[in-house]
Amino acid sequence: MRRSLRPVTAGAAARRRRAVAATVPVTVAALLAAASPAVSAPAAAPPAVHGAAGAGDPYFPLAGNGGYHVEHYGLTLRYDPASRHLDGTAVLTARATQRLGRFDLDLKGLKITGVTVDRARAAHTRAGQELVVTPGRPLRAGQRFTVTVTYRGTPRPVTDPDGSDDGWIPTDDGAFVAGEPQGAMTWFPANNHPLDKSAYDITVTVPEGRTAVSNGVLVDQRTARGLSTFHWRQREPMAAYLATATVGTFAVERYTTRDGIRVYNAVDPREAAAAAPVLKKLPSVLAWESTLFGPYPFRAAGAIVDHAPDAGYALETQSRPLYDAAPDLATLVHESAHQWFGDSVSLTSWKDIWLNEGFATYAEWLYSEQHGGDTAQQTFDALYAKPAGDRLWAYPPADPGSGARIFGTPVYDRGAMALHALRTAVGDRVFLRVLRAWATEHRQGHGTTAQFVRLAERESGRELAPLLHTWLSAQGKPERA
Repeated sequence: MRRSLRPVTAGAAARRRRAVAATVPVTVAALLAAASPAVSAPAAAPPAVHGAAGAGDPYFPLAGNGGYHVEHYGLTLRYDPASRHLDGTAVLTARATQRLGRFDLDLKGLKITGVTVDRARAAHTRAGQELVVTPGRPLRAGQRFTVTVTYRGTPRPVTDPDGSDDGWIPTDDGAFVAGEPQGAMTWFPANNHPLDKSAYDITVTVPEGRTAVSNGVLVDQRTARGLSTFHWRQREPMAAYLATATVGTFAVERYTTRDGIRVYNAVDPREAAAAAPVLKKLPSVLAWESTLFGPYPFRAAGAIVDHAPDAGYALETQSRPLYDAAPDLATLVHESAHQWFGDSVSLTSWKDIWLNEGFATYAEWLYSEQHGGDTAQQTFDALYAKPAGDRLWAYPPADPGSGARIFGTPVYDRGAMALHALRTAVGDRVFLRVLRAWATEHRQGHGTTAQFVRLAERESGRELAPLLHTWLSAQGKPERA
């Protein structure tokens, strides 16, 4: 993803927990003791608690929730671009990871019209971005359950700590739907943190003539009585921020690559001429990245090229990156690389976002190097020539310091420089083995900076922690390696 920085202050709210204890009258207990032989009392069930209102992220304390894991989202939406009204039904199939008396979902704005848990009506309250659900009876640890939330209203984007908007962003013909880092909660109730990855079925109904594009494979498309419905399925696990339901007047191109990947491109006609020569290169870009990083991690691929001047960025929405305008080739390479680094291998904390952006940026450098452009060394040298007071050195990529900084230059460029310093230290053969092992061993899972350092040391047989600490975590401009 690419953004400009406009810092603002973000706040967080704390939540309370309560436990209820039951007692047995003393006289009844005495009678039972007198009439029966002494036996050990059965262990009391643990008290039902309120699942945490956040996943514990240091930069976004209320992002995600505790006490459960969502296995599948079934989202059924109807959107009218003229009125900007959204009707939604979200069916979340989840598993409790602790005994739960209450749990939270992330949802900002929109009016709730009903909540059920396992088809029984559940009480609910709103507290900022938290939808607090109280089922009729506590959920057991390990219990699978289904939450159904119906809602409606006019979705609006959320303003991030850097001052930019994400989420459901209206356009002149529909909506540009990009959720990094917070925006998923603007259009569906979610466990909205990359720690919780799920499968998705997303069905969107729009006026005939509009197209609704989402993640994964298009399962069904039909038009009747002036409305068109699109059913998309993303089977591989996906973080909520990578989901999209972008709506617009799109020209659609569909084909299957030689590797069996099903490509779906949706392009706003105003961007078609500029986008066409770049999108033609998508199969070759994916094939090139597959040789470096391992097999492409999803069944589907493609691009959504919208005309969304109010957005101002592209996003690696899973299996089908989203662009606010026709991308250049470097951006296509960057967002495609994210399918491995960021989408398949996901963050455990937003603090580690360099694992997404540094890797995707270095993929650009490698592509240039291998396709007649500047070498990675030349790009590194040009960046290193920047003076110590330049914003490139303002903070270390593995410790940006706040949510306002996670899309800053140090995360992208200095993150890529850290990878080049590693490459210089271990040589090309080992370095490429490290990249491939990282993408393969954490495929469809998660990773941390510490895990990456250990993997690099394992693959190289060298102590690399001091070098990587200098480039990733130390303040100021590093001494030249």
